[in-house]
Amino acid sequence: MYSVISLLLLSLLPLTFGAVVPAQNASVACNNSPDLCNRSYSNITQLGAHDSPFLRDASTGNSLSGNQYVQQFKAWQHQLTDSRLVNTTAQLNAGVRLVTAQVHNNNGSLHLCHTSCDLLDAGLLSTWLGEVGTWMDANRNDVVTVLLVNSDDNTAAQLHQEFVQAGIDKYGYAPSQNTQALQTWPTLQSLIAANTRLITFVADLDPSTTGPAGAPYLLDEFTFVFENPFQVTDASNFSCIPDRPPAVAGNIQEAISSNRLSLVNHFLDLQEALGITVPNFANAKLTNANSGVVGSLGAAAADCARQFGKQPNYLLVDFFDQGSAINTVDTINGITPVGRSQPSNVTNPQQIVGSNAGIKSTIFNELIGSPLGALVLIGIGLQIVMISL
Repeated sequence: MYSVISLLLLSLLPLTFGAVVPAQNASVACNNSPDLCNRSYSNITQLGAHDSPFLRDASTGNSLSGNQYVQQFKAWQHQLTDSRLVNTTAQLNAGVRLVTAQVHNNNGSLHLCHTSCDLLDAGLLSTWLGEVGTWMDANRNDVVTVLLVNSDDNTAAQLHQEFVQAGIDKYGYAPSQNTQALQTWPTLQSLIAANTRLITFVADLDPSTTGPAGAPYLLDEFTFVFENPFQVTDASNFSCIPDRPPAVAGNIQEAISSNRLSLVNHFLDLQEALGITVPNFANAKLTNANSGVVGSLGAAAADCARQFGKQPNYLLVDFFDQGSAINTVDTINGITPVGRSQPSNVTNPQQIVGSNAGIKSTIFNELIGSPLGALVLIGIGLQIVMISL
C-alpha cells in the first residue's frame, strides 16, 4: 500500500524525467499553472473524465450507466436530495483536460451512446464538441484532449464533418506525421501560441484516411497511446500492464520504447445480475483517493510511474469530482493550480448507494425498457429453457 510519501516522491518525476524550464511570464498559466507552460505535452499528467458526456441526470433518466454524476438521490427511495452540474464544461472548469466519449451511428447521425443508443443516448456528437469548443473559445491558454471511441467504425470524413459543424476543427493539432508515435511533443506554450490547442485521438481510425479527408488532426489512438486493462470490478486488480494495442500488450518495456503516451484506466465497475457491469459510484471516493486504501488512484499512479520509469500521461476516472483525483494529478505534476472552479454541493456517496437489490432492480427496469435489454432477457430465457430440457 502506498502512502502520501509515495505521492510526494512521484511529484518529483517531472524534474527527474524531463527538464522543466520556468515559464517566461509567471503571470500566464497554461492548463491552470505557469509551471506547465514550457513543459512538453508528453511530460504532463492529465486528469481524464471517462465517458464525459454520460451523466446520471434527468436527461438520461438517472441511468446507472452514467459515468459522471449530476443529481444525488437515495436509490432505495428514489428521492432527490441534491443537484449540481458536472457536465463537460464543469469538468473542464475543475481542471479535467482529457474528455472521452463513445460514438455510435444512430440512423445516419453520429450520437454519443453508452454501449448502445437504446441504453443511454447523450445526443449528437457535434453538439457535445460544440460545448468543448465554446469552453476553448473562452479559455485560450488551455490545451484540451478529446478521445473518441469509434464504436461503429465511422470514417475520418464523417468524424471531420462533426468537428467542422461544431466549429472546433480550427483548434486541431496535426503532427508532421501520423503513422507512428512522436518522439517529441510540443510544449503547451507552443500549442497555445499556434492555437492548435486540441489533441484528438480516435479509437480506431486508419491513419492513411485522415489526410485525404482533410482531417490530419484526427489521430489514431493506438498509434500514439497505449492503455492498461479496464472493466475492473475488484479494487485489488488494477494493473499497469499494457492491454492495448496488441503490438505492445503485456510488455511495458515495449510500450514505453515505442514512444506511445500512457493512459491509465482507473475506474471501478460493479458486477450485477445478468452479467451486466455498471460504474461503481459507491466506491468512487475510495477509487479516486490519494492514498490509504487498496486500489486508490494515488497508489496506482505511483505504481505505474515506477514501472514505466516516468509519470503516466493520463489518469482516466469515473465520477471525477469524488475523492481526490484532481489533487493527485496536481501532486504528480508538482503544481499549485490557479483559475479553477469546482462543482458545488459535493455529494456523499453513502447517501446514494442503497441496497444491491435496489440497484439490481433499477438495472432490470432499464433493461426491460430498451430493445437491447429485451434481447438480453429473451436470450437468458432461452438459456433457461435449454437447461431445463
